[in-house]
Amino acid sequence: MVKLKSGRHTQALKSQRQDKKRHLRNVAVKTKIRTIAKKVETAVVQGKPEEAKKIFLQAMKELDKAASKNIIPKRRASRKKSRLAKKINTLKEKK
Repeated sequence: MVKLKSGRHTQALKSQRQDKKRHLRNVAVKTKIRTIAKKVETAVVQGKPEEAKKIFLQAMKELDKAASKNIIPKRRASRKKSRLAKKINTLKEKK
């Protein structure tokens, strides 16, 4: 990239660089959340309540962190946590 002296153009280039970094970070966090949620669901399907509970605690932490940084909306995080908890509770009721 060519270094320019000053002006709007340089700020536009800088904001593009920042947007790209933020986008990559946000995508990584969202992928992590999806992966952890799938791990909880597979543990529930396999009938492992202890493992599901442990992974669920990690999922709650990641969802809260993403919501606090505005990567995902707070209500979406709450909804995901509620649905995962519901699945874990159905597993406990079956036994």
